[in-house]
Amino acid sequence: MPEIELVESYRRLADVFHEVLAEQSLDALLVRIADTLADLVPHESVTIYEADEAQGVLNPVLARDDWADQVMQKLSKLEPLAPLHQLHNLSGIRTCAKLLPHVPQVACFDTAFHHTMGPLARRLGLPRAYDEAGVRRYGFHGLSYEFIAQRLRTIDPDLARGRVIVAHLGNGASLCAMCEGRSIDTTMGFTTLDGLLMGTRPGTLDPGAVTYLMREHAMSAAEIEDVLYHRSGLVGVSGISSDMRTLLASGDSRAREAIDLFVFRAAREIGALTASLGGLDGLVFTAGIGEHAPEIRSRICACCAWLGVILDEQANEAGQMQINRESSRVRVYVIPTDEEKMITTPTYHVYDLYQTHQGGQAVRALFHTPEIDSVGQSQSRKLPHLSGSASI
Repeated sequence: MPEIELVESYRRLADVFHEVLAEQSLDALLVRIADTLADLVPHESVTIYEADEAQGVLNPVLARDDWADQVMQKLSKLEPLAPLHQLHNLSGIRTCAKLLPHVPQVACFDTAFHHTMGPLARRLGLPRAYDEAGVRRYGFHGLSYEFIAQRLRTIDPDLARGRVIVAHLGNGASLCAMCEGRSIDTTMGFTTLDGLLMGTRPGTLDPGAVTYLMREHAMSAAEIEDVLYHRSGLVGVSGISSDMRTLLASGDSRAREAIDLFVFRAAREIGALTASLGGLDGLVFTAGIGEHAPEIRSRICACCAWLGVILDEQANEAGQMQINRESSRVRVYVIPTDEEKMITTPTYHVYDLYQTHQGGQAVRALFHTPEIDSVGQSQSRKLPHLSGSASI
């Protein structure tokens, strides 16, 4: 199947979701999914990507019927890292396996792009035993960052070889420090809670605040999780909305405070990631807020003037791709991300490999190598770059 057909199938499926969720029941949605994908890739095995949750290493494998359950059990262990997403993603896999048992499925991991981070960037200041048990910084939004790294090589090859910070600013938000197109550091860590202020999540938070809530307000773990994932961030600070567009249009002082905090935290983290990179050559804005909120871009860039960022306000307001002045030491871009593309491309390659080698064991042997199975080895970048859910 040509790659372009797979991309179109993915987009067709997205259209089905929007249509049916707006007008019909979940049962109708599942039936429409089956109708949409019934002729996609009619094979008996399920292709899935297995993550080593202890090492953070991506191990692509072909999950045949006799051990698919074992792979799913391992994937289920990752739910605590992204409770807003992983449970629903796995539910979709199980449902499609029932409706379309002969159609291969490929799972793409959001952490894959960050496997080039060094040990210090991954380490948390906890006892060593917890690190060995997998409690470490993984990073997210890798799907988006992978796409931007590829696009930048086309748009500005010289900058792509330099030190770049990409700001994925949406309802979920994070930054990634890249050097030569590889992830060096990022703001999200063990879970999707860390880093920037987000739509409903607080970002970086003193752990003492959590223990205080447990002790002084008698809050359970479930109650605290609800506050952190659903009632904090922009919506919590403003008491109005998690949508940046609503806050920007509001005259309420609480909305302004939430926006101010969003900008302050983003600028502060850009400074931190610049230290990780040892300097800054480029800044890229992407995702919903990054692509469509010129006021936010302007305010963040103003806070980064000390780094040599000089914004061309007219270009910024006009939504041009490059928005820095010629006198700026840092090049600034607005590049739309395409996470669907970064899902479909590796899916096509995996399926093509399966077709070429005519069986799961051959494909599995291709991917399981000492370089891939070793922690922190840069050789793991030889893999197709698989990242995760576009909804994070």
